[in-house]
Amino acid sequence: MDIGDGVGELTSPPIRVVVADDQPVVLAGFAAMIASAADLDVVATAPDGQALVRAVALHRPDVAVVDVRMPRMDGIAATRRIIAEYPSTRVLILTTFDLDEYVYDA
Repeated sequence: MDIGDGVGELTSPPIRVVVADDQPVVLAGFAAMIASAADLDVVATAPDGQALVRAVALHRPDVAVVDVRMPRMDGIAATRRIIAEYPSTRVLILTTFDLDEYVYDA
């Protein structure tokens, strides 16, 4: 195998990602940034925690990128459901809020 020529190199499937945020511009921005990486594939986006849990159930992503504060079900509650029901999905929680309770809950 000649390293660097692309011939015979082992490749892994892309990491499947679901992104959740209630602000459309933030959601679109995160999804676009993640999708621009060659080894990442955004399989779904969700505007709230309930939609996030449904997206994880449907797509079984490797990773969920989750806003901590969302309507209908917040990111903490959605994360609890995800790790209980879909333990192979890893969760990355994001927030701009400087509240210790969010960090401790996360």
